[in-house]
Amino acid sequence: MLKVYICPSCGWLRTVSRRKTVECHHCGGTSMELTKLAYEDYAAMSETERADYAKSWKYIHNRTHKIQDSCD
Repeated sequence: MLKVYICPSCGWLRTVSRRKTVECHHCGGTSMELTKLAYEDYAAMSETERADYAKSWKYIHNRTHKIQDSCD
């Protein structure tokens, strides 16, 4: 089963099949995070939709970290 990962630094999306740790080859080896996006949905997306997804994911991800940091 293919899984879709995203780089929290640059938003680059990557599909992999068997790896549990995935590095970003776009920005230099940052550890990527598994998305909730199904591969079938990812494959049906246009480049613009993928860019919008990455932008939205990064916005939510950064907001979550800022909230957690302020609680510490």
